[in-house]
Amino acid sequence: MSILYITGAGVSAESGIPTFRGKDGFWTIGSVNYTPQEMATRAMYLTHPDEFLLWYFRRFASYRHIQPNNVHDWLAGKKLITQNIDGLDGKAGNADYIPIHGRLDKVTVLHAQGDEVELIDAPWEKVVATCSNLENDAEVKAALLEAFKISKTTLAPAVEHSLKPFVLLFDEYYTELYNIHRIIVRKASKNALLLGQGWFWKF
Repeated sequence: MSILYITGAGVSAESGIPTFRGKDGFWTIGSVNYTPQEMATRAMYLTHPDEFLLWYFRRFASYRHIQPNNVHDWLAGKKLITQNIDGLDGKAGNADYIPIHGRLDKVTVLHAQGDEVELIDAPWEKVVATCSNLENDAEVKAALLEAFKISKTTLAPAVEHSLKPFVLLFDEYYTELYNIHRIIVRKASKNALLLGQGWFWKF
């Protein structure tokens, strides 16, 4: 029997990354003016890129150096689809896993959904190196806008120029960029047992 494993945020909790709906989870922490559900949208990136990027940097990029735990190591040689963007499965040595919501360590140029684009290394270290005080929101916002090629004057991300985190947001849909074809092929495999966190499907 071919087994396909599906994982979510709980797998990375042992590594020190908050889950989404726990007490200190990502979806319980927004910004001064917006809820997390408002922040994690393409609309927010397009209309308030400074707020969006600061939130993303604080809530996700701050965990970019976290290391895999025993679960990631155990899954390293297995067929895997993960909802996590932390990249810990790749760090653990799984070269063929599918991160269906994107990857923290990658960005793309801003594009119409469905267009073919390349993945680019995220400029997080450039942002950190530019800032003298990472606790200063205004300074971090300015560094983020520069690194993501967004005008500080217009605050308008430019298509095919500005950078956008490689992450599937609430108001976006799956495209081939997220390996949707590979996901369908894997799920359609004969006699596959799909395992997740407390539930399973058997085909």
